[in-house]
Amino acid sequence: MTGNPRALLFESIHPSAEGILQAAGFAVERISGAPEGTALDAALAHATVVGIRSKTQMHAAHFQRHPHLMAVGCFCIGTNQVDLRAAESKGCAIFNSPFSNTRSVAEMTVAEAVCLFRKLFEKSAQLHAGRWDKTATNAHETRGRTLGIVGYGHIGSQVSVLAESLGMRVIFHDVVRKLPLGNAQSRPTLEALLREADCVSLHVPETPATIGMIGAKQIALMKPGAILINNARGTIVDVEALAAALRTGHLGGAALDVFPDEPAAAGDLFESQLRGCPSAILTPHIGGSTEEAQELIAAEVAEKLVHFWQHGSTETCVNLPEVDLPVLRAGQLRILHVHRNVPGVLGTMHTLLAKARININAEYLQSNPRTSYVILDVEGFEDPKLLDGIAAMPETIRMRTTAGSNAPSASDSRK
Repeated sequence: MTGNPRALLFESIHPSAEGILQAAGFAVERISGAPEGTALDAALAHATVVGIRSKTQMHAAHFQRHPHLMAVGCFCIGTNQVDLRAAESKGCAIFNSPFSNTRSVAEMTVAEAVCLFRKLFEKSAQLHAGRWDKTATNAHETRGRTLGIVGYGHIGSQVSVLAESLGMRVIFHDVVRKLPLGNAQSRPTLEALLREADCVSLHVPETPATIGMIGAKQIALMKPGAILINNARGTIVDVEALAAALRTGHLGGAALDVFPDEPAAAGDLFESQLRGCPSAILTPHIGGSTEEAQELIAAEVAEKLVHFWQHGSTETCVNLPEVDLPVLRAGQLRILHVHRNVPGVLGTMHTLLAKARININAEYLQSNPRTSYVILDVEGFEDPKLLDGIAAMPETIRMRTTAGSNAPSASDSRK
């Protein structure tokens, strides 16, 4: 590609991302919604970097058909909408925002717990229907209740802190040993947590181990009248089993912000067995949808894309080896080389540079079991054919260069 790099932003990403990318020299195009099929391919045809949220699906075929894509920014927490291995095989970096909407999701989770314990949504619906029903039956304070958090990561631990400030007793279960915050206590198994908690809140990623994690068997373990909150991933909970537990009264309430099948666009019909359950709070995947969170996410991911484009930095990249790189000094050239992780690649590169009498001022290397990422800062560079030689190495996945002015050169070779 020639000219300015092109950034393509889908799904109504916060406008501050556009400003950050434009300031870095990108030509930015915004497309509302999440295109599919030929429409998505047509949009990707001229993109250098792409910004998506949770709806746009980037499959292996997209990276095969569009090897010019240098990076994809997921302006959200999850990256399961992207084929990470396929992107890695093309040297395409994938970035996300694992922290920026933490507070928004945590606040909503605790607010939903309060609403469910107090039956606020049910009482509101009754008044809207003209029915006055002032009663304390089945309404409880959160103070003294036990909150069970499944997944004690960024969001789960923040929910823990907020809930404890309301006087709740917090227990949690995580597959990785985690440091408890405040007075929270860990539980060794999911089953132990389910039996003990008055409210269970899910905060786990979508993995083969978490799909269907909460089904009829697990719901049966929960206390009669307990409540379930899922603001994580829609595939974690068996919705049919949950709906049955709500209608029989085994569970006292539930709040879901995510669903196995979600409409593609605003205004589309939402179908779920949970519709019509008065004890269920249903929201349209808005856990992180606050102005504050979206602005933070936009800045975080856009800046990661800029740093990768300008300097080659892959810090917090989810699919390529992570390297945090300094700004390149004027007069130097930075060679960014993604290659298969096999012996001899560095030796070949060093030999080529030595024969050309090129001095290496700095070298950085990180690897994972499949892929290595080496960065060479050099000076005295005069022979552009040398780059062709490095790019032609059979182990090369992708190679590009940036100049000391921080303006990337047009050099981008990939296989």
